[in-house]
Amino acid sequence: MNVKDRKLLILDDNPDILELVTESLSIAGFSQLTTASSKQEALDLLAQERFDLAILDIMLPDGTGFEVLREIRKTSDMPALFLSAVSDIEKQYQGFELGADDYIVKPFRPKELELRLLSILKRSYPQQNELVTLSACQIDFERAAILKDGQEIPLTAKEFSLLRALYEHKNKIVTFDNLLATVWGDSYQGYENTLMAHIHKVRQKIENNPSKPVHLITIKGLGYQLRVD
Repeated sequence: MNVKDRKLLILDDNPDILELVTESLSIAGFSQLTTASSKQEALDLLAQERFDLAILDIMLPDGTGFEVLREIRKTSDMPALFLSAVSDIEKQYQGFELGADDYIVKPFRPKELELRLLSILKRSYPQQNELVTLSACQIDFERAAILKDGQEIPLTAKEFSLLRALYEHKNKIVTFDNLLATVWGDSYQGYENTLMAHIHKVRQKIENNPSKPVHLITIKGLGYQLRVD
């Protein structure tokens, strides 16, 4: 399972924060996000469903995130991250003593939250080598290679980065700017033709007929989409 397909519970009594967190994580590719705005709502959800990680506020209208984590720890080692406006170092220590994996103080940067979540999820749920099966080949991300017609075709660093970014948002449109920024960084202006050249090379490696691709599709005027069944 892709770590971004893990089920996340997000607890916060501020609707604006809930919207910011869910929107930014959805854009980042996280696909299973459930929200709660009170201690009791979170506990009810935890009793009904199995989650893979909890993002917890501390100050709630009917209790605290610490109390929620204490309940979680009675039955589960599920990873948890506190996202709170409480910056007191003693409160942070308390969170870690209860078994939190991380603590972020509001206001926060969405990218920092994404990266910390990925770090926790990858550590908590180590993945076996995942082969992505397409109609003409398999993508082996661990070996940075394409398995096709009994051969192993290596991917260059840029090809690997492009495919990884597209796969993390599989079946969704990834804009030209997002791909360029992911692979070439903030100073990506001027690399548009280079991106097209790399996409062409990737298609040659993964498609049966690169001139009529069925997996790596150009979405005119917007970007690219990696279609995976």
